[in-house]
This record gives sequence, structure tokens and C-alpha cells, in this order.
Amino acid sequence: MINVIVELSKYIILTLMIVYTFHCFYAVRQPDNDERNELLQRQLTLIFSMDFMAFLVIYLKTFDFKVVQFYVEMLGFFAIIQILYRIFYKKASLLLLNNMCMLLSIGFIMLCRLDITTANKQLLIASAANIIALVIPVMIRKMRFLRKLTWIYAAIGIILLAAVFVLARTSYGAKLSLLGVQPSEAIKITFVFFLASFLSRDISFRAVIQVSVVAALHVGILVLSRDLGSAVIFFAAYLVMVFVATRNAGYLALGIAGGSAASVVAYHLFGHVRQRVSAWKDPMAVYQNEGYQIVQSLFAIGTGGWFGMGLCQGSPESIPVVKNDFIFSAICEELGGIFAICLILVCMSFFLMIVNIALRIINPFYKLIALGLGTEYAFQVFLTIGGASKFIPMTGVTLPLVSYGGSSVLSTIIMLAIIQGLYILREDEDEEFEKRRKEAVQRIRAREEAGRTGQI
Repeated sequence: MINVIVELSKYIILTLMIVYTFHCFYAVRQPDNDERNELLQRQLTLIFSMDFMAFLVIYLKTFDFKVVQFYVEMLGFFAIIQILYRIFYKKASLLLLNNMCMLLSIGFIMLCRLDITTANKQLLIASAANIIALVIPVMIRKMRFLRKLTWIYAAIGIILLAAVFVLARTSYGAKLSLLGVQPSEAIKITFVFFLASFLSRDISFRAVIQVSVVAALHVGILVLSRDLGSAVIFFAAYLVMVFVATRNAGYLALGIAGGSAASVVAYHLFGHVRQRVSAWKDPMAVYQNEGYQIVQSLFAIGTGGWFGMGLCQGSPESIPVVKNDFIFSAICEELGGIFAICLILVCMSFFLMIVNIALRIINPFYKLIALGLGTEYAFQVFLTIGGASKFIPMTGVTLPLVSYGGSSVLSTIIMLAIIQGLYILREDEDEEFEKRRKEAVQRIRAREEAGRTGQI
């Protein structure tokens, strides 16, 4: 009987995920507010239904009461977050909130299946991050001086990255963390704020040179620390923000050419880079060494097929660092390729919503912040999934909100809270604009009426 439930569950979970993904895109195009709210409520039902089915399967396969306890705590966490946002921020984007809950759900499911202790840590970190995140939208609205802290953002980023380079120990071939914290995750935010603050006030050639020097210091220290994934994310955010601020395609072309040249230089200078490129080109040739991770990842993806083997039916534990860098491979193996494609589409929906918010913001400082954070999110997703599927060389970054990682989850939730703050700010501006428009129309009509009365 248990095997029948497990086999049926993967099709039920897949169906729920497909419907949720459809709602992500359909809700954006829905002009009627009541209909959109109904779709968003359905998304919550789909999330809770998927969680119930997934954790039922995990419990039936393990008979570990800790799974039930974790499930109850997780439901409480999601319920509290949904309620608090609706109480304190009535204009918040519920689609962004639902997507965050869905991605966290997928991560909790896989982590609970792999290691219940790790899942509990992730839930604790996510809870603390969301407590902090609840005050971020208020800060965005009230703290107008954030635009003036240009060089403070730059100093914080460079000093913390330099401290990691000097003091941190090498782990998995790179210097990433200091005292158990990965500063580069937080610096992603300060780096975007620095670029937005500078470029929103000055887009002259001299300003672009100054910004480029500071960006080069950030990226250079990351490369020396062998944190190649973060270096690529920082560089991508820099290119997009400079291009959007200046609208000069020459800067974009020059940046891409410079980045390509720097990649070639890094390949010849650093053996760590050569190993990853070698593993990417022909992982089977170096299977016993640097190619082992990617080969195991590809085996897992291929084994899962379109529909997956079912939760607790595969062997994702054979993939090194599966809870961090290769959780996408575990998802493919047990939940299937179609589920993984839906996950990618949900991430894409996330990014498109952030871009849509940015395009509708008038203030250039806030517009650049939204674009920068959205770019960092999109590139992190691309690097993680591309590396796990051998589309690009592995860079060692986590899948936002899904992979295990305290610093990554914390920074991503804070980034999304900033986006929520910008969305609410935009809604306030639209409301104020509509109010002024109606007042202007009323004044015009009053003048016309007065004119007609005078003629009579």
C-alpha cells in the first residue's frame, strides 16, 4: 500500500506544481483584481496540498515522527508569514510572497528527505530572516537618506571581502566564509546599492570609470578568493546596471569583451579554474577526481527522467554537496524533469515580476536597485542549474531559497523584502497619481460648469 501511495504521489505533486506554475503567469495577465486575488488564494491551496502529499510520503518511508513535527512547524511558519504581510502591508505583492513560499517549500521537502537536522536549521534561518524582512519595506519608505551612503556601501563591500580573502580558510577550493557566515551574500545587496546610488546621480564617462574601478575591486577580490560564482554574479549586475543607467551599448560591449578576456586570463592563472573547465568538458575523463560531482549529478538527472523516481526512491546522497550546490539534481531524480522545468519557470516568473516592478518605478535610484537585485537573482539561478546540468562549468553557488545555506537564504529573503518595499512604494505613487488626476479632472469640470453658468 505504501508503495502505491509513493508511486501515485509523484504524479499528484507534479500536477499541483504544473497548475501552480500556470497560475504564476496567468495571475500577472489578469486585469480583474477579484479574479487575481482568487488565483493567488488557489496558489496557497496548491502549496499546502503539495506539502501535505510530500511530507506524507516522507513519513511513510521513514516513520520518523520528527518529519511530522517539522511539517507542523513549517505550516505554522508559512501561515504566520502570509497573515503578517496581509496585516502590515495590504499593498504587498502576494504573487512574490507565494513564489517565495513555494521555493522554500521545495527546499524544505528535499532537505527533510535528505537530512531532517539540516531542514530544521533551514527553517530556523528562514524564520529569523523573515522577521527581519518584515521591517524592510518600512525602511525603504522612510529612510530616504539611503541614496546618500554611496561610498559607505563601497567601503563595507571591499573591507568585508578583503577580510574573507585574508582570514578565511579554504573550503572546497575557495575562501567563502568567515566565522560561519558568507559575507559575499550580504555584499550582493550593498554592491547594488552602491551602483544605484552612484549612477542615479551621475552617468558621465568619469562616473562610469569610478564605478568600474570599485566594481573591479569587488570582483577581483572574489576571483583571488576563488569564489568564481559570486564574481560572475557581481559582474553581471554591474554590466546590466551601467547599461540601463547610461543606455550606452558601447559600455555593455566593452564590459562583455573585458569579462571574456579576464576569463581567459583566470583560466591560465588559476589551476582551480582549469579543473572546473576540465570537469565540464569531459567529466568522465576525470571521473575519479574533479569530474566526480558532475558525473553523479548527470546520473541523477538522467535516472529521474520526466516523472522522477518518487520521494525517497532515489539515491541523491551519492552526489557530493547535494544539499548545497547540487540540490537541483536531487529534485530531477526524485520529482522528475517536468517538475524541474516548472521550478525553472517559477524562478523565471520571479525575475520577470521584479523587472516589471523596476520598469514601473520612476525614481532612478529605486529602479536601478530593483534591476540589480533581479539580475543577481536570475544569474544565481542560471549558474546553479547550468552547473548541475553541465550546461556551464560548475561555479559553486546555491539555488536561492531551495538549497541549504544560511547566508544565502537570509540575503535572498532580504532582497525580496526590498523588492516588496519598492513594489509598495510604486503602488503608493500610482495611488497618489490617480488621486491627483481625479482632482485635476474635477477642477476642469468645475471650470467648464462655471463657464457655462456665466454664459447663461
